[in-house]
Amino acid sequence: MKSIKRYYTLKAAPADVYNALTNPRMLEIWTGEEVVMSTEAGTEFSLWNGSITGLNVEFEENRKIVQQWFFGDQGNDSIVTIKLHPDKKGTSVELIHTNIPDEAYENISDGWDEDYFGALRELFI
Repeated sequence: MKSIKRYYTLKAAPADVYNALTNPRMLEIWTGEEVVMSTEAGTEFSLWNGSITGLNVEFEENRKIVQQWFFGDQGNDSIVTIKLHPDKKGTSVELIHTNIPDEAYENISDGWDEDYFGALRELFI
């Protein structure tokens, strides 16, 4: 199992980034896919038309999102923590993704940079 810790800067206020990460309509706009999302802890979510599924664990409005991502077999779930910090350029995003299966690491790593935060950067240009 592997982990990722990365930082991204987005040209938007933390409230706007939080909205883009938690509001189903906003998620559908920047992902281009069907999503299921709620900001209630204990609810299941689905991104990219079911390519990513999991459980919403914790929310701190405009500050933090914690999710459990499912990887098939029980017990192989990973934890994603996204922290939003105000920055003079907008928002500094701290991403921590733990317990990534070795065989999924490269795909997940590229996905964070290109599909997830790459698409968010384009949204906030």
